[in-house]
Amino acid sequence: MSDPGLQSLPSIFYLAGVFIACFSSFLILGKQKKITADYVLAVWFLIIGIHLILFVYFFSGYYKKFPHFLGYEVIFPFVHGPMLYIYVLCVTGKSPDTKSRLLHFIPVLVAFLILFRLLMMSPWERLAIYQRGANEYKVISDILKYMMNLSGILYVIVSFLAVRKYTKGIVEQYSNTEKINRNWLYYLIAGLALIWLAVIIRNDILIFSIVVIFIVVAAYFGISRVGILNMPGITTGIQEKETEGEVVKYQKNSPGETAILDIYEKLVYKMEKEKLYKDPELNLNYTAELLEVHPNILSQVINSMEKKNFYDYVNRQRIEEFKRIVILSENEKFTILSLAFESGFNSKTSFNRNFKKFMNCSPREFLKSQRIDRE
Repeated sequence: MSDPGLQSLPSIFYLAGVFIACFSSFLILGKQKKITADYVLAVWFLIIGIHLILFVYFFSGYYKKFPHFLGYEVIFPFVHGPMLYIYVLCVTGKSPDTKSRLLHFIPVLVAFLILFRLLMMSPWERLAIYQRGANEYKVISDILKYMMNLSGILYVIVSFLAVRKYTKGIVEQYSNTEKINRNWLYYLIAGLALIWLAVIIRNDILIFSIVVIFIVVAAYFGISRVGILNMPGITTGIQEKETEGEVVKYQKNSPGETAILDIYEKLVYKMEKEKLYKDPELNLNYTAELLEVHPNILSQVINSMEKKNFYDYVNRQRIEEFKRIVILSENEKFTILSLAFESGFNSKTSFNRNFKKFMNCSPREFLKSQRIDRE
C-alpha cells in the first residue's frame, strides 16, 4: 500500500487498454447469438477496464487530489482468477450454477472484510496512511499479498486442468479435432499466468503493461473465436441433457458381454455398409444415436473390443479405406490428399499424423513400398 511516486507514467497507453476492454465488452454483448461464456467474458472485460482505471488513477498521482477510491485497488486482483476459471468452465460446456460461481468469490469477500476498517475511514485519512507508507498495515498487506498470489496460481492451475479435461473429452467424442481451436484457452491461461508472475515479482508497470496486451489478445480471440464454440454437442463424455442420476447409472453399469458384442456388430455393420467414417464431422454422440445406445456405452464397447477411443477407431477405418482406394486404377488421376479427403480426413495434418501412427510410415513411404507413384 505504499506510494510509488510515479508521476510521469504514460497513461495514454493504459487508457487505451481501458477503451479496448470496455469496447470489447460491448461488442461481445452485441453479438446476435450469445452464450453464457460470452456474458462472463463481457463482464470480465468490464472488470479489467475498471481495474485499469484504478491503476491509472493511482499511479498518475491523481489519488492525492481525489483519494476516495484508495484501498479498492487491492480487491480487484482477487476477481480475475475466478473469472478466468468460470469462463473456461463455460466454454468447455461445464457452466457452473449461480451458487457455485459465487463460492469462487469468497476470497474477494475475505479481502474486503480484511480491508473493511481501512475502507470505512474518510478518504483523507486513507490518503494519510498511504503517504506514511502504511506501516501500521504491514501485516494486513503481507496477508493480502500472499492470498493474492495463492489465488492467482491456484486458478491458473485449475483452469489449465479444466482445459486438459476438455481436450480429452473432445478426443473421446470426435473423429477429427483439427477444427476445434483449443489453443485459445491455453493462450488465455498463459497470459494470466504471465500477469501473476509480474504480480509475484512486484513490478506494477510490467503487470499493467502485460494486462493491456492481454486485453488486446483476449478481445481478438474472445470476439472472433473460431472453432472452439462451433462444434455442436461438445461435452466431456456425457450428454448434457442427461440428469445426474442417469449419468451415474451409465458410468457405473457395464452393458454386459452379450450386449457389448451386439452393439459392436451393429457398429461394424454401419461402418462397413454405410461407411460412416467418410463423414469428416462424425462424432460419438451422432454414432451412438444411430445405434440407439448411450454415448458412454458406445465408448465402453469400442474400448473393450478395439482397445481404442472413438477418435482412433474411426481414423483407423479411414486409413484402411485410403489403402483400399489408393491402389485402384480408376483413382490414379487423383492426388494423395484428395483420396485422404475422400476417406474422411479433413486435413493433410490429420491424415499424415494418423497414417504414421497406425502404419509406422508416411503415406509416401507406404505407396513407394507398394510401387505406387502418386503426387
